[in-house]
Amino acid sequence: MKAGHVAVRQAAAASACLALLAAPTGCSAADQDRDRPPPPTAPSTTPGPSSGSTTRSTTGPKTLTLSFAGDLNFDQQMTGLLDDPRHRLATALRPLLASADLSMLNLETAITTRGSPEPKTYHFRAPASALESVGSTGVDVVTMANNHAVDYGPIGFSDTLAAKEDSPIPIVGIGDDAAEAFAPAVFHRAGLSIAILGSTEIDDLTLNKFPATDTSPGVATNLDPVRLLAAVHDAGRAYDLVVVYLHWGLDYNSCPDGLQPSMASRLSAAGADIIVGSHAHRVLGGGWLGRSFVDYGLGNFVWARNDGDNGVSGVLTLTVDVGVAQASVGATRTSAITRARWTPLLIGYDGLPRPPDTATATDLRTRWVQARSCTDLSGSPP
Repeated sequence: MKAGHVAVRQAAAASACLALLAAPTGCSAADQDRDRPPPPTAPSTTPGPSSGSTTRSTTGPKTLTLSFAGDLNFDQQMTGLLDDPRHRLATALRPLLASADLSMLNLETAITTRGSPEPKTYHFRAPASALESVGSTGVDVVTMANNHAVDYGPIGFSDTLAAKEDSPIPIVGIGDDAAEAFAPAVFHRAGLSIAILGSTEIDDLTLNKFPATDTSPGVATNLDPVRLLAAVHDAGRAYDLVVVYLHWGLDYNSCPDGLQPSMASRLSAAGADIIVGSHAHRVLGGGWLGRSFVDYGLGNFVWARNDGDNGVSGVLTLTVDVGVAQASVGATRTSAITRARWTPLLIGYDGLPRPPDTATATDLRTRWVQARSCTDLSGSPP
């Protein structure tokens, strides 16, 4: 078992014991290689090795950046991205993601070539090599707590869990049991310990048939939020920064559904600093909810069905004040999130996001700000 997965399992055990916004705009990120940080480890005062454009040291940067993107899979015309000598996926995504200190997206697919399709409309799957492809893009961690992780039934899911064990990047939100599915991946950046969790609240076949329990494998779910809130609470006491990536919202709706604001508020109260997510195939609003930053919908990212608003995409980059984040683990504090930047993107026919022209980018940024009007969020930190 790889060290990163050992750490995830260790964090799971500790948690169990404690109980309880479209097309790529001119992105400022440099298109450059960076060293892949090591797999997450247990909490430590020693930061990870240098990665990206920010110097990492215990006394180093006063800020760090985290970037988030929406849904990625390898459906239809994107299957060629898995065996591509031109490395189009990495070429397209690294300028958008790799300069952040930490980047994340939702991997919306089963990782298997076996199994039988579940009785649902859409089925996504990819071989284990998909994880290598995603890892080449500058993405540091993915969530698979979504409504497609078990598209090919128990056999397909057993392959997905096996692929997780050998994945070059950590995967959150799925596991052999609930302890593993709700366990955070832990990273060290700029002297901060960062815990990242994933969960789904989409009330569908996957959530109801394959929820991770104490005795069965599945996806982390929060339609009943007790276990997720407990995991966030425990992470808030143990780590400097807590990120929750949710699969939430209603398909093709550009405003939050009835569950999202309440869940965001409860997660914030439990200790989450950043609450983001996807599923609606639309870019929704983002902003501050008290001390926490919330984004109700990141939209599609690498996606086959990209007509009209389905093709509006983007990357959310948040700037974190390291000193504030370090000041009071598990205690009430001012927001450690000091800035939010939305980089709009448009998804092309090949499924890949690209920066739009200047006028379109300006319009999309304006739309992202306006999307906040149907939320409970503020455009600036408190």
